[in-house]
Amino acid sequence: MQEDRPPRPPCPPFDRDAALIKVQAAEDAWNTRDPERVALAYTPDSVWRNRDVFLEGREEIVAFLTRKWERERDYALRKSLWAYDGDRIAVRFQYEWRDAEDRWWRAYGNELWEFDERGLMRRREASINDTPIAEADRRIRGPRRADERGAGIPLR
Repeated sequence: MQEDRPPRPPCPPFDRDAALIKVQAAEDAWNTRDPERVALAYTPDSVWRNRDVFLEGREEIVAFLTRKWERERDYALRKSLWAYDGDRIAVRFQYEWRDAEDRWWRAYGNELWEFDERGLMRRREASINDTPIAEADRRIRGPRRADERGAGIPLR
């Protein structure tokens, strides 16, 4: 499905620099916790698998993200480029969040992304695992500062 919006560069085929820009842009957008803004990076008919949830289209993405960020309080995310090829990028990520009972969690995951020729993501598959953490063990406390951009994320 084509739309009248301008492209979202960088566009495929991706080289390393373009893939890094795309990953940081996704991290920045998700850290706003603004479902409408985040959804604009996806094609109108984008398909997702997020854990065991399957979505199609921006309306479903917005509804899903709205529910997610109502439940996952103080959400803060880090993404790291894993691989890229042509119109695909693979990332690993971690994010931390607090639940309604003030328990802290760290989510570990991998995403597979596929883009259209205009730089919009048409497919996203995410595998995610949550583990409880003590507040003292938190290490992700909001969006990256400029001097932290490009830094990797630890395995644990």
